[in-house]
Amino acid sequence: MTETAAPTSAIVVEEQETRPGFIGTNIPRKEDRRLVQGEGVFFDDVKRHGMGFVHFVRAPYAHAKIVSVDVSRALELKDVYGTLTGDEVAILTDPFFEMSVPPGSEIKDYALAVGKTRFVGEPVVAVVAATRELARDAAELVEVEYEPLEPLVDARAALEPEAPILHEDAGSNLVWEGVFDWGDWEGCVAEADRIVRIKELHFDRFSSTPLECSGCLVEFNRGTGQWTMYCNHQMPGIGAIWMAPALRVGTDKLRFVTQDIGGAFGNKICLHPYFVACCLLARKLNRPVQWTEWRTDQHTANAHGNERWFEDTEVAVKADGTLLGFKTSAIDDCGAFPRYEPLGCIIWAQVTPGCYRWQNIHVDFTQVATNKSPVSPNRGYSRMQHLWFTERVIDIVAHELGLDPVEVRKRNYVKEDEFPWTTPNGCIYDSGDYARCLDIALELIGYDGIEERREDAENRGKLLGVGIGSTLDSGTNNFGQSMLLNPDLQFSGNNEVATVKLDIFGEVVVTLGTVPQGQGHETTAAQVVADALGITPDEVTVRPGHDTYWNSHAGFSGTYASQFAVTGLGAVKGAVDQLAGEIRTIAAAVLGGVPEEAVVLEGGFAKLRANPEAAIPFMGIGAIVNANNAVLPEEVRDVTLNCRYVYVPPFEVPDTERKYGNLTLTYATQIHVCVLEVDPETGAYEIVDYAAVDDCGNRIHPQIVEGQVHGATAQALGAATHETFTYDEQGNLLTPNFYDYHVPHALDMPPIKTGYIESPSPFTSLGAKGMGEGGGAGIHAVCAALQDALRPVGNPIVHESCNPPHRVWELISNPEESRGRVAVESR
Repeated sequence: MTETAAPTSAIVVEEQETRPGFIGTNIPRKEDRRLVQGEGVFFDDVKRHGMGFVHFVRAPYAHAKIVSVDVSRALELKDVYGTLTGDEVAILTDPFFEMSVPPGSEIKDYALAVGKTRFVGEPVVAVVAATRELARDAAELVEVEYEPLEPLVDARAALEPEAPILHEDAGSNLVWEGVFDWGDWEGCVAEADRIVRIKELHFDRFSSTPLECSGCLVEFNRGTGQWTMYCNHQMPGIGAIWMAPALRVGTDKLRFVTQDIGGAFGNKICLHPYFVACCLLARKLNRPVQWTEWRTDQHTANAHGNERWFEDTEVAVKADGTLLGFKTSAIDDCGAFPRYEPLGCIIWAQVTPGCYRWQNIHVDFTQVATNKSPVSPNRGYSRMQHLWFTERVIDIVAHELGLDPVEVRKRNYVKEDEFPWTTPNGCIYDSGDYARCLDIALELIGYDGIEERREDAENRGKLLGVGIGSTLDSGTNNFGQSMLLNPDLQFSGNNEVATVKLDIFGEVVVTLGTVPQGQGHETTAAQVVADALGITPDEVTVRPGHDTYWNSHAGFSGTYASQFAVTGLGAVKGAVDQLAGEIRTIAAAVLGGVPEEAVVLEGGFAKLRANPEAAIPFMGIGAIVNANNAVLPEEVRDVTLNCRYVYVPPFEVPDTERKYGNLTLTYATQIHVCVLEVDPETGAYEIVDYAAVDDCGNRIHPQIVEGQVHGATAQALGAATHETFTYDEQGNLLTPNFYDYHVPHALDMPPIKTGYIESPSPFTSLGAKGMGEGGGAGIHAVCAALQDALRPVGNPIVHESCNPPHRVWELISNPEESRGRVAVESR
């Protein structure tokens, strides 16, 4: 083992076999020059002559009937170009399709509120004017009369008989419900020495915070009936599937164009309501329109992460800490409209047992609508909530039975020699060594000396605690999982596209179907192509961004769910391997009809292996095929040097009756350990030591991986310590902006010590796994450290995912209340 120290990070790694080429090295990022020089192009940088600026009139009530809308005063202002109302939207479009079964499938969701409002901030009217400021002023003149209705803000009460109904067409607040039952729960109860019962655990509603808010500039071509959207949508393939039927057009009428995107994290998947409104306005006004989201609107009305309760949990365990199974009832709050839901009702099942060998699991899952902002995928979507739950169960069981949480984890982790390992519901964990990652993390924070540090903290009047978080970053979805929610859905598998071509002057050009948002796609794609063609990454041009007119996209194209290293680079590798084969074909023909295997690619030349002096430059190959192809033998004239490859993972359709099947392809690991000190007088606490260890298979670009680890950790610590979207009884968001919703900045972050191992995936062409969504480990590590620290003051149970100082003070002040949430039954 080697160890390297840095000013803010100690890195511990396991020795790895050195790989030749550029893969696995920290080459300079190709994107950085334009970005650090201020030459990136974001959607808000795109301007058009005569364009109008869009501002949305938003609902002030969480639940209200829209009695009337009057836009006349707004339209009287000079340079106000027009408006769009919910009544117009209802006439011009169809509702967005829903993925659920009845009653959730009967919900009607439009681009603007139709008939009534269902959450504070819901767009009711759109106003377009010559300037952004004028549009905002004109929006103030729109008169909307509301009839307030009783709001529903507690998901646990959504199905009560007296609960107000959000969607009359559905006739219920139920979005989806189902039972997941794997193994033999009753049998493991009979085998158990202890049953630990946990009354309620709550995962708070929060969201990620991209530097750049959402938006688009939309043009409509009246001659072709096509819209072009310069935007920051992170999943255009799915966006088009929502938008085209609503607009009553084919998907080819929607062109999505992106270049640089200032972060997304899932927030920029469910933008279709805003984009459809802008498309209608561009067509109605016959002018380009531009919408840029305000930060408060991003907080109140873009998309939140799923809020979830776990109730009446039972855990069957042996006296030595061997975990046999668990049973729980999950209640998920998806907000006012499902949109991407109910996929969150199944995506958690990608990591059903967490990192552990549980075989008997029973989950009653219910998702409901409330008068809150709709949710969407949020970094670690749905898995984060479930992994936090499984980790809370581990720690609570260990504490209640007087066992060491470290040893309970090691006893129950899936072992290194058990991979590939099949979960109770048929998912296949590809590779890993969880115990080794934990050992490295504990070493990084000096776990052997933790009791001395605990005593030192006590002498200073502080309570020191240590907590562990184990998480899996499942990447590359099998969209067949949607059929476990609704068997009639026609989604399964996954796909991604890339093209690699050799131009007439020998330039290698790569086009991606993915939509990068800061992950370094141009860099890592260039590394893969350079190694395959025997050139340097500087000799590879990767087109920035995404354009659906490049024909390099598929139905699931986008950047989401930790999959670029698998699907995106899998497509790149497939395309460049094809291109390398075509270059060899041409060279073999030109260099005397030799066998193709006699040709090697090196330094921008195709050479004969036995005689390197016999060579032809890539420029010559490109010129022959593109401009001098009559000299070629007939049998090679179909070579184009323009190779398109669609990567399709090896998935099958899951068994809908058993809810069984492989739901994702790869599983990266992050193990976090947090050390913190609590002031028992105030509940305030400080993270004094922190380690994060990851395993994402073969690292394509280690520095980019480190950035993802740091980013996920920052998100985790924010969610664990401060970030929560809190609503009052009337459905008003109490944390609508950065005054009230504190996102960590540099001074909030503790020094992070990082380590890694590499367990190559046997299921991917590069041995890599998707990664970047390991923040769930950090959320739990803080919770566990708090619980450990508070043992001397009543040993309260940490039952919320977010624990700002006032919640910690409540635990200290009334430990009996939280203790009442747990009971242990001896068998």
